[in-house]
Amino acid sequence: MKKTIYLFIAGILFMSCSFQKSISPVKKIEDINYPFDVKKIKLKNNIEIAYTEQGGGETTILFLHGLGSNMMAWKNNIPELKKHFRCIAFDWPGYGKSSKGKYEGSMQFYSKITAEFIDNMNLGKVVLAGHSMGGQIAVTTALAFPGKIDKLILASPAGFETFTKGQKQWLRDVFTSDLVKYTPVENIKNNLANNFYNMPKDAEFMIKDRIEMRTADDFDWYAYIIPKNVQGMVDAPVFEYLKEIKQPVLVLFGKNDNLIPNRFLNGGNTEKYARAGAEQIPDCKLVMVDKAGHFAQFEQAGVFNENVISFLKK
Repeated sequence: MKKTIYLFIAGILFMSCSFQKSISPVKKIEDINYPFDVKKIKLKNNIEIAYTEQGGGETTILFLHGLGSNMMAWKNNIPELKKHFRCIAFDWPGYGKSSKGKYEGSMQFYSKITAEFIDNMNLGKVVLAGHSMGGQIAVTTALAFPGKIDKLILASPAGFETFTKGQKQWLRDVFTSDLVKYTPVENIKNNLANNFYNMPKDAEFMIKDRIEMRTADDFDWYAYIIPKNVQGMVDAPVFEYLKEIKQPVLVLFGKNDNLIPNRFLNGGNTEKYARAGAEQIPDCKLVMVDKAGHFAQFEQAGVFNENVISFLKK
């Protein structure tokens, strides 16, 4: 049982990872290759945010990635959505090509980063699209800075599933820097199945990238930020505040999501939790995506993109 739990946890941590045979260790995490042109902008406290900007139009979508991931979470969405909208995706502090350091890692911290990025880029009101942890951050941002957010798109969002006090402490205790640092390669690969209904071949770069970054000089900062983010999610639940969201919201969950709900703490059917959260939001459309796991926007990009276009062009 203990081994099974360990493998499952590793899968959550690296829910945006997959594998390729050719591994080339990198000196710094930012050396990982992206298929996007990447720019950087400096915010307060010397925090540098790496981002990509594509497309154009009156509507700007700001894409927020989830735990353990980076802007590549949206690789299958931006190429289509940029034909209709201005698309901007960035890496959170502690991730990808953005700066690393001893950051707070809370949902409020990242919410303020989002608001500051919007202001510094002179974006005006934006649509926030958040995946997993990014979904919880998007909700937090919409509640804290409603004047900056026009609509929300939540892909497999964290925050719809609730936890007891004891469950929260279990999550805090289990997610440690050592767990991140010392997860064996085979465990990373084996747990990829937890993230997808059927892992697409074009997701294989993710495990390759995750394995390559283990030798990076700044990998310890990545191992540091993951537990901080988990703590941040459980310390700032959003379920009871969903009813206060003023913006129109599109929620998409994979019907075969193996990560939400947590099968060791709650279990049950994903749709139960998806509907429970969506029903709290005054103006919300819920889409349950067939043949999709936790990474629904990547695995069934066509369905995701079509729903986003329809939602934003209403």
